[in-house]
Amino acid sequence: MSMPFYVSPEQMMKDRADFARKGIARGRSVVALQYADGVLFVSENPSQALHKVSEIYDRIAFAAVGRYNEFENLRIAGVRLADMRGYAYDRRDVTGRGLANAYAQTLGTIFSSGGEKPYEVEIFVAEIGDAAEDDQLYRLTYDGQVADEHGYAVMGGAADVVAQHLAEHYVAGSSLDDAIRVAVAALGHSEGDDRVIPTGDLEVAVLDRTRAQPRKFLRLREPRLAGVLGGRGPEQAAPPAPEDALAGSAPRPSGQDDPADPTDQVSGATPPLEDPVTGEPPVAPPVQPAPPDGGTSPEQPGQP
Repeated sequence: MSMPFYVSPEQMMKDRADFARKGIARGRSVVALQYADGVLFVSENPSQALHKVSEIYDRIAFAAVGRYNEFENLRIAGVRLADMRGYAYDRRDVTGRGLANAYAQTLGTIFSSGGEKPYEVEIFVAEIGDAAEDDQLYRLTYDGQVADEHGYAVMGGAADVVAQHLAEHYVAGSSLDDAIRVAVAALGHSEGDDRVIPTGDLEVAVLDRTRAQPRKFLRLREPRLAGVLGGRGPEQAAPPAPEDALAGSAPRPSGQDDPADPTDQVSGATPPLEDPVTGEPPVAPPVQPAPPDGGTSPEQPGQP
């Protein structure tokens, strides 16, 4: 009869922690930074659909690194918990500390359980108050530990290098534009040469206490970031076309297809799905009711 394979509890927990840390380090970093009017989140994320930073409730935001399917399950669970608590009691009873405790219990249970692998995620839960001193920022690790951060925090990727750059350049109470510049420069900082991250590869969101709406979460789109950071796209690095190549090309009117370019299919003005600066959804114009006699409306007379 063969002897059963034995692993000490200390070795098993060490192996599970190493497994989770390696998975988290493969991702890109997320920076959370407190500024004068709220909390800023910045991450390098080329995807425009799979977000690392999201809204949980009126004044609460969620950011994560690691496996997308795992932290997306945690985000959905947090939204449901916040909605149920706000509906059953009061919206003021939904707090960032309560959500952080719930996440800590979930992550700690999964990590200590031997039946499944630990989650390869780290989480930020942030809540803003009426004043800067009331803001709260919690960092949760894969094993359920909770840390109350102040000023700034980094998780995922080369977190140590990014945090060192922030320690040298972060200024408490700075404006939003200055905070964005510092956070983006820290994400592009490395032990070798610093790199420039294009605005299209950045995911930036804020909890802004100055917003008039009860919901304080706002995404900053590429046009807004371009105004703060300047042109950082790859097209700025391309050399200009020679003048003789442009001399024979006549300007094409806006809204017309270019027959020489099979990928140019821009006929007509296409309305955007959302405002490029504020991220708010569009509002459809009112529809004119049809006349009761079935005729044409006065604004659009029929042809003779």
